[in-house]
Amino acid sequence: MTRLKHNGEMMQSLGTARFHLRPPSAEDFPLYRDFFADPDASLFYGGPLRPDQAWRVLAGHLGHWQLRGYGMWLLVPRQGGPAVGGCGFAWPEGWPRRELTWWLVPSARGTGAAVEVSRAAIRHAYDVYGWDLVETHMDDQNRAARGLVHKLGGTEIARELFPDGKTRTVYALPRSA
Repeated sequence: MTRLKHNGEMMQSLGTARFHLRPPSAEDFPLYRDFFADPDASLFYGGPLRPDQAWRVLAGHLGHWQLRGYGMWLLVPRQGGPAVGGCGFAWPEGWPRRELTWWLVPSARGTGAAVEVSRAAIRHAYDVYGWDLVETHMDDQNRAARGLVHKLGGTEIARELFPDGKTRTVYALPRSA
């Protein structure tokens, strides 16, 4: 794990067999812009979004590190090439819970990337952050996310109404995911 200083706060980087997970930076805006402009890719992530809205998502991901001490990492292939998505933790103001969340560009889907980086993030939350519980939730229609949660050993712990008016199932993710 590498620690990066950003405006006086420590932002951690992680590694897996295939990916370097690092906090986002301003240089990552094209990735965010392109992902969120794609209506199919960003369907369950608030998209499609205009470039200015995608910039706000990036700014929010960076701000999370400052305000919460944790946030999203970008998935950079160890063998080179551009980042292929994000994975990490979010707890927007007004939402009832923090969550593990992830997003992948279409070319990275179905490669096992989400499982690999999610496991690293879950271990980090339990071992480094000292959390008693790692949770996630998703739109009921997001079959891929539900499949990932089952691969990670997630168990249903609640059904809850969120501030956006959607009811979601909340899953606990075990340390040994």
